[in-house]
This record gives sequence, structure tokens and C-alpha cells, in this order.
Amino acid sequence: QVQLQESGPGLVKPSQTLSLTCTVSSGSITTAGYYWSWIRQPPGKGLEWIGYIAYSGSSWYNPSLKSRTSISRDTSKNQFTLQLTSVTPEDTAVYYCVSWSALIRAYNYWGQGTQVTVSS
Repeated sequence: QVQLQESGPGLVKPSQTLSLTCTVSSGSITTAGYYWSWIRQPPGKGLEWIGYIAYSGSSWYNPSLKSRTSISRDTSKNQFTLQLTSVTPEDTAVYYCVSWSALIRAYNYWGQGTQVTVSS
């Protein structure tokens, strides 16, 4: 069973950069057909896809967030990282790291989620 665990600060000041890391266990982030995503849910709103980094290392972002988003990986640590720059209170949300399988064409493993609040 693949497990994902988010880590990072729970409080970020406006205009700063939000940085979260997802550590993957019992599975490799280089496994073919897997896309490692970040998804968030602001309070009282639905889920919003932020972007992914693929097993190949390529990445793709939500166009509405693309200018502020970067997703990278460290294969030696089996981790992938989200960086979101110039945050505002509207970036306050629960952030999830999630795996998407091309084989079943669905999200199959989720982290527990981590609350990030943007406030001065």
C-alpha cells in the first residue's frame, strides 16, 4: 500500500512562498504511469487541482496558478515538493498530495492533508 505524507509549515505570511513536501513510501515516484499531484481545498469550497510531476519528471500546472507554481522532485528521497509563490489569504487551504494512476485512470492514493493558513 503506497503511503503519502505531506510536511511543511502550517502558517505562511502574505507575499511569501509556500513550500510543502510529500514523502512517498512503499512505492517509487519513478514508477511508470504514475503522476504525483498536489490538490487543495479552501475552506467551504471544493477541491482544486494545482499540478503534477510525472514519473518521467515532466510537470503540468493549473493554468490559473501556473505563474506562481513549481513542482519538483528528489528521487533519492522519494519526495516531491510544491512551491507556491506570492501567497495571499486566498491560498489558505488544506493541501493534499495525491497519486494518479494511468492504469486505472483515477486518483488512487491520498495523503492525509495538511492545513496551510496564509496570514500576517
